[in-house]
Amino acid sequence: QVQLVESGGGLVQPGGSLRLSCVASGISFSLYDMGWYRQAPGKQRELVATITSGARTNYADSVKGRFTISRDNAKNTVYLQMNSLNPEDTAVYSCNAARAVFSLIYWGQGTQVTVSS
Repeated sequence: QVQLVESGGGLVQPGGSLRLSCVASGISFSLYDMGWYRQAPGKQRELVATITSGARTNYADSVKGRFTISRDNAKNTVYLQMNSLNPEDTAVYSCNAARAVFSLIYWGQGTQVTVSS
């Protein structure tokens, strides 16, 4: 059974930082491309950042220079370090594991991030 479990969300003041974690089980983690997505109330889900199995990274323009995605294959974990947070970053953040060659995609349940003073 595949599981992706996110943690690390919460309430933070503008300008603050959070680090999200997503632990995967039931998959060969190192073979998967991993991603973080977010969905704010009333908006569509959007890509935040991705990291391939080869550790190439990609970021949405809105988070470049503020967020960093990384992975630890030994721990089956992908991280999202978020700095200089602003209220527009408020959303439910979900992680995703994808293996395109087999059309496999898995999603976690998400963790809430709220940026407010």
